Amino acid sequence: MNPTSVFSVVEVFQKESTTEDAGGTTNDTVLPTTLYWFASRLGGSVRQIPLLLICLALPLAAQEMPMSSKTSPAIQPAWMNVSAAKLETELVAKYGEPQRLRAQRGLHQVAEFWRADDGDAPAFEDFVRANFAGDQATLDTMFTRFQSLLEALNGHMHEINREFRQQLDLDYGPVLPFDETFGGYDPSAHVLDDFFNNKLAFTVLLNFPLATLDDCLKSGPGWTRRQWAEVRLAQQFDKRIPADVNLAISEAASEAGQYISQYNIWMYHVVDDHGQRLFPPKMRLLSHWNLRDEIKADYTDPQTGLAKQRAIQQVMERIVTQTIPRAVIDNPGVDWNPASNEVKPAAARDSDSSRSTANLTNAPEPGTRYAMLWKTYTASRKADPYSPTAPTLIDRRFNEDREIPEVRVKAMLEQVLSSPLAVQTGKLIESRLGRPLEPFDVWYNGFRPGSKFTEAQLDEMVAKKYPTAAAYQKDIPNLLMHLGFSPEKAQYVANNIIVDPARGSGHAMGAGMRSEKAHLRTRVEKTGMNYKAFNIAVHEMGHNVEQTFSLNEVDYTLLSGVPNTAFTEALAFVFQGHDLELLGLPAPDAKAQAEKTLNDFWGTYEIAGVALVDMGVWHWMYDHPQATPKQLNDATVQIAKDIWNRYYAPIFHQKDVVLLGVYSHMIDSFLYLPDYPIGHMIAFQIEEQMKKAGSIGPEFERMAKEGRVIPDLWMKNATGRPVGPEALLEATQKALAAAKTP
Repeated sequence: MNPTSVFSVVEVFQKESTTEDAGGTTNDTVLPTTLYWFASRLGGSVRQIPLLLICLALPLAAQEMPMSSKTSPAIQPAWMNVSAAKLETELVAKYGEPQRLRAQRGLHQVAEFWRADDGDAPAFEDFVRANFAGDQATLDTMFTRFQSLLEALNGHMHEINREFRQQLDLDYGPVLPFDETFGGYDPSAHVLDDFFNNKLAFTVLLNFPLATLDDCLKSGPGWTRRQWAEVRLAQQFDKRIPADVNLAISEAASEAGQYISQYNIWMYHVVDDHGQRLFPPKMRLLSHWNLRDEIKADYTDPQTGLAKQRAIQQVMERIVTQTIPRAVIDNPGVDWNPASNEVKPAAARDSDSSRSTANLTNAPEPGTRYAMLWKTYTASRKADPYSPTAPTLIDRRFNEDREIPEVRVKAMLEQVLSSPLAVQTGKLIESRLGRPLEPFDVWYNGFRPGSKFTEAQLDEMVAKKYPTAAAYQKDIPNLLMHLGFSPEKAQYVANNIIVDPARGSGHAMGAGMRSEKAHLRTRVEKTGMNYKAFNIAVHEMGHNVEQTFSLNEVDYTLLSGVPNTAFTEALAFVFQGHDLELLGLPAPDAKAQAEKTLNDFWGTYEIAGVALVDMGVWHWMYDHPQATPKQLNDATVQIAKDIWNRYYAPIFHQKDVVLLGVYSHMIDSFLYLPDYPIGHMIAFQIEEQMKKAGSIGPEFERMAKEGRVIPDLWMKNATGRPVGPEALLEATQKALAAAKTP
């Protein structure tokens, strides 16, 4: 069998909740805990630990599966074949002929990973004799104990990781150098090594089968839940990646995450050619999330909205091209004209946190953005030699993490991007705006119900309702009941969520074991929560609800979670799409429903191009392993332009736009962005099913309890159709007709 593991424990940066329409990554910083992964995904949530290409079948059902190829760089000891043949004979004599194929398979799997320093022939033989479960009762006991103990291990490692990262993730004052060291430390980095060294990993490989993705796709729909749980147990040990590699990836992820979480632009100090200030005092926007969301909000500002959107586009372009002056990043002490790139000492103050303006220049940020991206790439490559069946992070992300091949994902994205519906929708937007489309209109927000309300009005509503994070926490039961959960279920879920004040835009962090609680991190200003933060918080709450059900109510904790990150994003999008209703605004009528469909389509169209840029950049890095960050900068800009010119320029009538390269996930999230468009497709399919059922709550719970099986199986059980854009495209066609009807 060809074990192809799950997004290698090392690359598990599980963004506990990335929020696209919301705002952050399920962890504005990465949470790469070997165990967090390897038992959380096993666990669920975003960063859900995705699925693996590798699957295992139940012992008897998998007896006829082919043996796996080598998955470790180590050379198999010369005596291995002789010892394995002798042991097969002994085990069959002791447990009976029906166990021959299980014994053959287990011996082969152990041999694939056994190294000379694991022991000589007598040690190997003693291990096998002592640990082969030759009867069902012993196998059941082994399965049950491994499941329970791995949950405990994963849960406590995740708890340590959360505490060590607390100062980085939460708004608890200044971050000191030792805080960054704690945040970059992975307490579980040595766990996989330890499990091979103490032979626990070999015990699993000896008794539970590894299988290919093809086996999972062909046979998985007929497997029992116990068989799927065994699949997810064995897949945790299909790679033997050294602890120092895991730690290097964790450190690179943490460094990039910290860089991104502090990339703020003080908008009051962004001025035009006449020195005029377009934005209010104290407005500090995190790139890219808040910048993008401000563009969306400005559609309701008829006086200065267009000027502000154009200014933000210029800011974004400076970030992508790295021509942004270093002095303006998170600094309210300077005024900056992004059009001319001129920087001056601030002529007005709105904060006491400004830096010194001595020797002030407009010198650009020194390529930090792409240096960070290059570090994540070089760290990821350290795992490649230990992943022969998925020898690049690209392979691991698509084939093991998502369990949807890259070629299929690319085809789904291009199906949306090439659809004539994009041209029709673009013309509809133009007619509503009364002007030609501009590049920032890729984030057009006018289809959203409630867009008649200004950002200031929505901010006022939210701030009055949620002056503190504690106020939001207290209201969670009411929010869930509004979404159709029973009072009992709403209170149960609320009791399993803790709301924390986020340093970044917000994220969700699920629990690693049933005795722990999920954490919702949201940004609350001194004046109270604003609408952007509320929108993100609702999204992250969707992650938390999924995390609670998929861990606490799934039949096997080894199946906790959802198939991959796109699924938890989809479930979170469902919540986020109802944010205005949760503020007490009217539910959409049929006309508004059509508008919402157009909003879903336009959002998918936008993020599909962003995902292709992310994919293209990672391919470029693997194709140019000796490149410099400056060369990566140039390549990323060109890739963003190429994707824009192919799929967007025909609609926007402008070429060489770089906006598709602005997403912060590209820098700190290890090829994470394709999860968003897939998530939008899945979200649409899921919500259509919920409409048929007449309520979100019960259907949400039913779907979340499906657990971590392969994507199409989960989706067929949830909605009756495999994953794809067809449902969205069909509905968009009808919505366009409805939107044009008076």
